[in-house]
Amino acid sequence: MGAPSDDRQQVNQASISYRQYSGEQDLPIVMHLVDNELSEPYSIFTYRYFLHYWPKLCFLAFSGDKPVGVVICKLDRHREQAMRGYVAMLVVDKLCRGKGVGSELVRKSIQAMIEGKCEEVALEAEVTNQGALKLYQGLGFIRDKRLHRYYLNGVDAYRLKLLLPLSEGQESAPTA
Repeated sequence: MGAPSDDRQQVNQASISYRQYSGEQDLPIVMHLVDNELSEPYSIFTYRYFLHYWPKLCFLAFSGDKPVGVVICKLDRHREQAMRGYVAMLVVDKLCRGKGVGSELVRKSIQAMIEGKCEEVALEAEVTNQGALKLYQGLGFIRDKRLHRYYLNGVDAYRLKLLLPLSEGQESAPTA
C-alpha cells in the first residue's frame, strides 16, 4: 500500500482561484467555511447583514472547485467622517494556510475598499492567533489596542488598523 497522500502538498498559490461573492447561492459556502474555522458563532442574520450590504467586499478562494477561503468585510462612515473598512471574518482552510491565500483575500477586499474611498481598515484578531497577527502585520496593519475578554471564549483581542492610502511597498507586497 502506498503512502497516504498529503493534500497540503497538492495545494499551492498558483492552483488557487479567487472571485467575488456572487449572491445568495454562495451563502452556504461562506457559512460552511466560517462555521468550521472560527471560534465565534454567527447567525444567518449576521452573514446576510454583511453580504447584502457589502457583497463587493466579500471574496472567495477555491482550489479547483473546493472552497478554501473567504473574507467578509464592510465599508461605512466612521464617526460620520472618514470611510472606514472593516474585516469582519477571514477564513482559510487548514490545508491551505501559509500559502498566501488569506493575504490575497484581504488584499482583494482592501483594493475594493480603496475603490470605495476608504481611508482606514480595522479588524480584531485573537491575541493567541499568531498566524492571523503575522498575516495582518505583513499587510501593514498595526496594533491599535488590546480588548480584554473580547470574544465569547474569553480570549482577548487586538484591534488592528491599516491607514490608507497604502505606500508603494505595501501595494506591491509579495502574494506568498
